[in-house]
Amino acid sequence: MSERRLPVYLLLDTSGSMRGEPIQSVNVGLHSMVNALRQDPYALESVHLGLITFDIEAKEIFPLTPLEQIQLPEIKVPNSGPTFLGEALKLLAQRSDLEIIKSTPERKGDWRPLLFIMTDGSPSDLQTFRDMIPEIKKRNFGNIIACAAGPKARNEILKELTNNVVHLDTTDSATFSQFFKWVSESVSIGSSSAGVTEPTHLPPPPPEVQVVI
Repeated sequence: MSERRLPVYLLLDTSGSMRGEPIQSVNVGLHSMVNALRQDPYALESVHLGLITFDIEAKEIFPLTPLEQIQLPEIKVPNSGPTFLGEALKLLAQRSDLEIIKSTPERKGDWRPLLFIMTDGSPSDLQTFRDMIPEIKKRNFGNIIACAAGPKARNEILKELTNNVVHLDTTDSATFSQFFKWVSESVSIGSSSAGVTEPTHLPPPPPEVQVVI
C-alpha cells in the first residue's frame, strides 16, 4: 500500500458570532466527519487532517495527524471578537510548508493537499487576507473549498480566494451536519483519486449546501 499522505486542512471560524448552537454544531459535525472518514479504508490509509481555528488569533489545534490518532478537543469560542481569516491563512502557509512532504528524486511526497474553510462572517483583517491569497495559490492545493455560513457571511470575498464557494443559509445543527458530511464525502473522493493531477471532483452537495456561482 502507498505511504503517500493526502493532507487535508480545515480552517474554522471561532469568532464570537459562532457562540452557542453554531459552535456546538461544528463540534458535533467534526466528530461525525472524522468517524465517517475512519470507516473509509482509502481515507484511513492516506488522509492526515490538520485543524486551524481563527477568531482574535489563529491557532493550530493539531498539526497534520493520521485519522486514527486524532483526538478532537472541544472547540471553544470567545465571548466576542473579530474574524482573523487572513491570520489563519498566514498560519496555514507556515504550517503547510513545515508539515507537507515534498517529492524528491528519492521519494514521492504527499498528494496535493485539500483545504476547507468555514466562516460565518467576513475577514476582519481584509488586507492580510488579500495579501495571503497569492501565497496560498502558490502552494498548489488540489482543491480549496470555502463555506460561507449564515446571512452575514460574504460569498464574494471568499470568491477572491477560490471558485469553490458554498453557502449555508443557517448555522444550525442540521445544516452543519450536512456540510461536514459533504466534506467527509469530498475527502473520501480525494483519497480514492489521489494522484490525479486535475482538481479533485466534489460530490454533489446536499440541498442545505448551496454552490455559489
